[in-house]
Amino acid sequence: MADPRRCPISCVATGPSNPEDAVRPLLIKFVLPLGFALVPVLVGALIVATLPPRGRDFFVSHVSPLDYVILGMGTGLFLVQVALAFRALQWKGRGFNERPDPWLNRLSQSSEWFPLLGLIGTVGGILQTFSGITGSTSPQQVIQSYAPAITATGSGLFMAFLNILPSWVVLVGRGLILGLGEDPGAASEGGAP
Repeated sequence: MADPRRCPISCVATGPSNPEDAVRPLLIKFVLPLGFALVPVLVGALIVATLPPRGRDFFVSHVSPLDYVILGMGTGLFLVQVALAFRALQWKGRGFNERPDPWLNRLSQSSEWFPLLGLIGTVGGILQTFSGITGSTSPQQVIQSYAPAITATGSGLFMAFLNILPSWVVLVGRGLILGLGEDPGAASEGGAP
Protein backbone atom coordinates (compact mmCIF):
# COMPACT_ATOMS: atom_id res chain seq x y z
CA MET A 1 0.00 0.00 0.00
CA ALA A 2 1.32 3.47 -0.86
CA ASP A 3 1.52 6.29 1.64
CA PRO A 4 -1.02 8.91 0.40
CA ARG A 5 1.23 11.74 1.61
CA ARG A 6 4.10 10.59 -0.57
CA CYS A 7 2.34 9.41 -3.73
CA PRO A 8 -0.93 11.17 -4.53
CA ILE A 9 -1.29 9.44 -7.89
CA SER A 10 -1.74 5.76 -8.33
CA CYS A 11 1.56 4.04 -7.52
CA VAL A 12 0.36 0.79 -9.03
CA ALA A 13 2.31 -0.12 -12.16
CA THR A 14 -0.80 -1.20 -14.07
CA GLY A 15 -2.27 0.96 -16.81
CA PRO A 16 -5.16 3.34 -16.24
CA SER A 17 -8.56 1.69 -15.98
CA ASN A 18 -10.48 4.70 -17.31
CA PRO A 19 -9.64 7.95 -19.17
CA GLU A 20 -9.73 10.01 -15.96
CA ASP A 21 -6.86 7.93 -14.58
CA ALA A 22 -4.75 8.83 -17.64
CA VAL A 23 -5.35 12.58 -17.20
CA ARG A 24 -4.73 12.63 -13.47
CA PRO A 25 -0.96 11.81 -13.57
CA LEU A 26 -0.40 14.44 -16.28
CA LEU A 27 -2.31 16.99 -14.22
CA ILE A 28 -0.41 16.23 -11.02
CA LYS A 29 3.04 15.65 -12.51
CA PHE A 30 3.17 18.55 -14.98
CA VAL A 31 0.20 20.91 -15.19
CA LEU A 32 -0.17 21.73 -11.48
CA PRO A 33 3.59 22.16 -10.88
CA LEU A 34 3.84 24.47 -13.89
CA GLY A 35 0.78 26.44 -12.79
CA PHE A 36 2.08 26.88 -9.24
CA ALA A 37 5.58 27.80 -10.48
CA LEU A 38 4.08 30.56 -12.64
CA VAL A 39 2.14 32.11 -9.73
CA PRO A 40 5.06 34.38 -8.66
CA VAL A 41 5.46 35.64 -12.24
CA LEU A 42 1.75 36.44 -12.44
CA VAL A 43 1.81 38.16 -9.03
CA GLY A 44 4.74 40.33 -10.16
CA ALA A 45 2.90 41.28 -13.36
CA LEU A 46 -0.23 42.06 -11.35
CA ILE A 47 1.70 44.37 -9.01
CA VAL A 48 3.27 46.26 -11.90
CA ALA A 49 -0.10 46.53 -13.69
CA THR A 50 -1.90 47.87 -10.61
CA LEU A 51 0.64 50.52 -9.66
CA PRO A 52 -0.68 54.06 -10.06
CA PRO A 53 0.17 55.04 -13.65
CA ARG A 54 1.83 58.35 -12.72
CA GLY A 55 4.00 56.62 -10.10
CA ARG A 56 4.98 53.88 -12.56
CA ASP A 57 5.79 56.47 -15.25
CA PHE A 58 7.86 58.49 -12.78
CA PHE A 59 9.79 55.39 -11.76
CA VAL A 60 10.51 54.40 -15.37
CA SER A 61 11.72 57.90 -16.24
CA HIS A 62 13.99 58.12 -13.15
CA VAL A 63 15.63 54.69 -13.04
CA SER A 64 19.17 55.04 -11.68
CA PRO A 65 22.20 52.82 -12.25
CA LEU A 66 21.65 51.30 -8.80
CA ASP A 67 18.05 50.52 -9.78
CA TYR A 68 19.38 48.62 -12.79
CA VAL A 69 21.69 46.62 -10.51
CA ILE A 70 18.85 45.82 -8.07
CA LEU A 71 16.36 44.97 -10.81
CA GLY A 72 18.89 42.94 -12.82
CA MET A 73 20.15 40.89 -9.88
CA GLY A 74 16.64 40.45 -8.50
CA THR A 75 15.16 39.36 -11.82
CA GLY A 76 17.99 36.88 -12.44
CA LEU A 77 17.62 35.30 -9.00
CA PHE A 78 13.84 35.30 -9.37
CA LEU A 79 13.91 33.44 -12.69
CA VAL A 80 16.30 30.82 -11.29
CA GLN A 81 13.97 30.34 -8.33
CA VAL A 82 10.92 29.96 -10.56
CA ALA A 83 12.70 27.20 -12.51
CA LEU A 84 13.75 25.51 -9.25
CA ALA A 85 10.20 25.83 -7.89
CA PHE A 86 8.85 24.02 -10.95
CA ARG A 87 11.35 21.19 -10.40
CA ALA A 88 10.61 21.05 -6.66
CA LEU A 89 6.88 20.64 -7.35
CA GLN A 90 7.38 17.67 -9.65
CA TRP A 91 7.35 14.02 -8.68
CA LYS A 92 10.50 11.97 -8.61
CA GLY A 93 10.05 8.34 -7.65
CA ARG A 94 7.54 8.16 -4.82
CA GLY A 95 7.62 11.79 -3.65
CA PHE A 96 8.39 15.36 -4.60
CA ASN A 97 11.73 16.21 -6.14
CA GLU A 98 13.55 17.57 -3.09
CA ARG A 99 16.91 18.22 -4.76
CA PRO A 100 16.10 21.92 -5.49
CA ASP A 101 15.01 22.59 -1.88
CA PRO A 102 18.41 23.68 -0.48
CA TRP A 103 18.97 26.02 -3.42
CA LEU A 104 15.47 27.48 -3.14
CA ASN A 105 16.07 28.10 0.54
CA ARG A 106 19.41 29.82 -0.04
CA LEU A 107 18.22 31.91 -2.96
CA SER A 108 15.05 33.02 -1.18
CA GLN A 109 17.26 34.41 1.56
CA SER A 110 18.62 36.81 -1.05
CA SER A 111 15.36 38.70 -0.73
CA GLU A 112 16.88 40.27 2.39
CA TRP A 113 19.54 42.00 0.32
CA PHE A 114 17.28 44.01 -1.92
CA PRO A 115 15.68 46.38 0.61
CA LEU A 116 19.18 47.08 1.96
CA LEU A 117 20.46 47.91 -1.52
CA GLY A 118 17.41 50.11 -2.03
CA LEU A 119 18.12 51.87 1.25
CA ILE A 120 21.69 52.57 0.16
CA GLY A 121 20.31 54.17 -3.01
CA THR A 122 17.81 56.18 -1.01
CA VAL A 123 20.48 57.47 1.36
CA GLY A 124 22.67 58.36 -1.62
CA GLY A 125 19.76 60.25 -3.19
CA ILE A 126 19.08 62.10 0.06
CA LEU A 127 22.75 63.08 0.36
CA GLN A 128 22.74 64.29 -3.24
CA THR A 129 19.53 66.27 -2.66
CA PHE A 130 20.69 68.05 0.47
CA SER A 131 24.19 68.70 -0.82
CA GLY A 132 22.63 70.54 -3.76
CA ILE A 133 20.57 72.89 -1.60
CA THR A 134 22.07 76.36 -1.41
CA GLY A 135 20.50 79.46 0.00
CA SER A 136 16.77 79.63 0.35
CA THR A 137 15.05 76.75 -1.37
CA SER A 138 11.33 76.21 -1.53
CA PRO A 139 9.88 72.99 -0.10
CA GLN A 140 8.60 72.13 -3.58
CA GLN A 141 12.15 72.19 -4.96
CA VAL A 142 13.41 69.98 -2.13
CA ILE A 143 10.61 67.48 -2.67
CA GLN A 144 11.12 67.50 -6.42
CA SER A 145 14.86 66.87 -6.13
CA TYR A 146 14.36 64.24 -3.39
CA ALA A 147 11.72 62.18 -5.22
CA PRO A 148 14.17 60.21 -7.43
CA ALA A 149 15.83 58.83 -4.28
CA ILE A 150 12.68 56.81 -3.64
CA THR A 151 13.07 54.73 -6.84
CA ALA A 152 15.84 52.67 -5.25
CA THR A 153 13.58 51.88 -2.30
CA GLY A 154 10.81 50.81 -4.68
CA SER A 155 13.19 48.60 -6.66
CA GLY A 156 14.50 46.95 -3.50
CA LEU A 157 11.07 46.29 -2.03
CA PHE A 158 9.68 44.92 -5.30
CA MET A 159 12.60 42.53 -5.77
CA ALA A 160 12.43 41.43 -2.12
CA PHE A 161 8.76 40.59 -2.47
CA LEU A 162 9.22 38.71 -5.73
CA ASN A 163 12.15 36.68 -4.41
CA ILE A 164 10.17 35.52 -1.36
CA LEU A 165 7.34 34.07 -3.46
CA PRO A 166 8.88 31.00 -5.18
CA SER A 167 9.82 29.15 -1.98
CA TRP A 168 6.44 29.98 -0.46
CA VAL A 169 4.68 28.69 -3.58
CA VAL A 170 6.57 25.40 -3.28
CA LEU A 171 5.39 24.92 0.30
CA VAL A 172 1.78 25.75 -0.48
CA GLY A 173 1.80 24.02 -3.87
CA ARG A 174 3.05 20.72 -2.48
CA GLY A 175 0.24 20.68 0.07
CA LEU A 176 -2.36 21.47 -2.58
CA ILE A 177 -1.00 18.88 -4.99
CA LEU A 178 -1.12 16.27 -2.25
CA GLY A 179 -4.69 17.26 -1.42
CA LEU A 180 -5.81 17.29 -5.04
CA GLY A 181 -3.95 14.10 -5.86
CA GLU A 182 -5.56 11.91 -3.24
CA ASP A 183 -7.43 8.98 -4.69
CA PRO A 184 -11.14 9.90 -4.47
CA GLY A 185 -12.07 6.20 -4.12
CA ALA A 186 -9.64 5.74 -1.24
CA ALA A 187 -11.63 7.99 1.07
CA SER A 188 -14.87 6.10 0.47
CA GLU A 189 -13.19 2.68 0.57
CA GLY A 190 -11.11 3.58 3.63
CA GLY A 191 -7.81 2.74 1.97
CA ALA A 192 -4.86 4.41 0.29
CA PRO A 193 -4.29 4.34 -3.49
